[in-house]
Amino acid sequence: MNWSEIGDTLCPIARCLAVVGDRWTMLIVRELFFGNQRFDGLQAQTGMSPHLLSARLKRLEGDGILTRAAYHAKPPRYQYCLTDKGSALHPILMTLDGWGKVWGELEALPPAVKLIHKQCGQSPRLGLACACCGAMVCAAELELSFTAAYQDERAARAALFQGAAGAPADC
Repeated sequence: MNWSEIGDTLCPIARCLAVVGDRWTMLIVRELFFGNQRFDGLQAQTGMSPHLLSARLKRLEGDGILTRAAYHAKPPRYQYCLTDKGSALHPILMTLDGWGKVWGELEALPPAVKLIHKQCGQSPRLGLACACCGAMVCAAELELSFTAAYQDERAARAALFQGAAGAPADC
């Protein structure tokens, strides 16, 4: 599967990655969550070239992740705001933050960002909670099942791969 085809699958993970699956995009989303909404500020904090930042912002706008609003007419200047679709990326960003704190080899450094729950004043425990019973769930406690359509898609992709690699079809 080519990168350009990754959004054409039934897999929700692949479809998500087709929209936000590069490091620059998630850095832009991080900055928007931090309240940094202007091009110059986004460029300064991400280190992106103007051309690359402009291209990513246009793509995110086209995908409905953010909106652009003029704040100055001459010269034209815009600020960028997350849409509801973009704001829904917050749990993904927080999961990346939590993973980076544990596995990002930052033990010797003080935390870059401290998260405090406004209601109780404590740092939240991040993880997947069951919507039904509220229990924290780890991967080993989840049962996985594919829909028939997704099983067919995966089988077709495996067959195509086996054919391209010259492997026998019954492997």
